Amino acid sequence: MDLPQLLLVGLVLLLGVLGVLVPGVPGTWLVWAALMWWALHERSATAWAVLVAATALLLVVQVVKWLLPARRLRGVGITPRMAVFAGAGAVLGFVLIPVLGAVPGFVGGIYLCERLRLGTHGEAWTSVRTVMRAAGTSVLVELFACLLVVGAWVGAVAVAAGT
Repeated sequence: MDLPQLLLVGLVLLLGVLGVLVPGVPGTWLVWAALMWWALHERSATAWAVLVAATALLLVVQVVKWLLPARRLRGVGITPRMAVFAGAGAVLGFVLIPVLGAVPGFVGGIYLCERLRLGTHGEAWTSVRTVMRAAGTSVLVELFACLLVVGAWVGAVAVAAGT
C-alpha cells in the first residue's frame, strides 16, 4: 500500500476514534472499516491477523456496551468541551503510558475540564463520578478498544515498513 493510501487509512482511523466521543457517530465502525480497507489492500498475514483480532475485540466491545447501563445524558452536564478534554486525555495517556494510560487519561481529562469549570477539587471530583456513571464507562470502553485497534495498526505498519 502506498503512502497516500496509508495516510487516508490513518485519517479514517483518527476520525473513528474522534467519532467515539460524539453521540450518534459510528466511530467503532469507522475504525473497523478503515482497518478492513487496509487489510484488503495489504494482503499480508499480519494485516489479516490484525483485522481478525480487531473484529473480535470490537464485537466484544459492542456486547459489553449493550450490557452496561443505558446512558443517562440529560442533566449530567456533559458538554462538547468535556468530550474534547476526555478524548485528548485518553489519547495522551495512551501514548505516554502505552495502552493502560488511556483510562487515567480519560478520567483525568474529565477532571481537568471540571476543575477549570467549577474551581474546587471536591466539586470537580463529584462531577467526574457523575459523568462516569452516566456515560463515561461505555464511552471509555469503546474508546479504549478503538485505541487498541489503532495501536495494533500502527505497529503492523511500522513492522511492514521496517522489512
